[in-house]
Amino acid sequence: MTSKATSNTKPKLKFDGISPGDEAPVVSHKLTRTDLVKFAGASGDFNPMHTDEVAAKEAGLPSVFGHGMFSMGLLGRAVTDWAGAGNLKVYSVRFTRQTWPGETLSTKIVVSGKEETTEGKIVIAELTLHNQDGEVKLNGSTRVLAA
Repeated sequence: MTSKATSNTKPKLKFDGISPGDEAPVVSHKLTRTDLVKFAGASGDFNPMHTDEVAAKEAGLPSVFGHGMFSMGLLGRAVTDWAGAGNLKVYSVRFTRQTWPGETLSTKIVVSGKEETTEGKIVIAELTLHNQDGEVKLNGSTRVLAA
């Protein structure tokens, strides 16, 4: 999934002050069943696999599991906290594993490159969302504007 956006928001990142290998601050969140119900209500995604324990077990799952878009949103928030709202040029992710209530999900954003383009100074980063055991739930990349 890829999204492109533009804005007049001033970039938070300094192009000359960032290098490949630099990492953004980690954002962590312990996923709860309440999160799943709240997200279902906010998003309109009422698939019972996310909120109905009985239905999930009848389908052969060990429990209800998290919405993919919740995970994508958590990782996206970390990117925009780091780069500044409105500076996101490209956000692309791939879902790799389900998330489960009780897992602590943490973001990892690692600068992989920089380039000057007609759009401006761009910082490129690789992204992952993983649980407390290091199991990757989501991976992807982003391109953000820098000053």
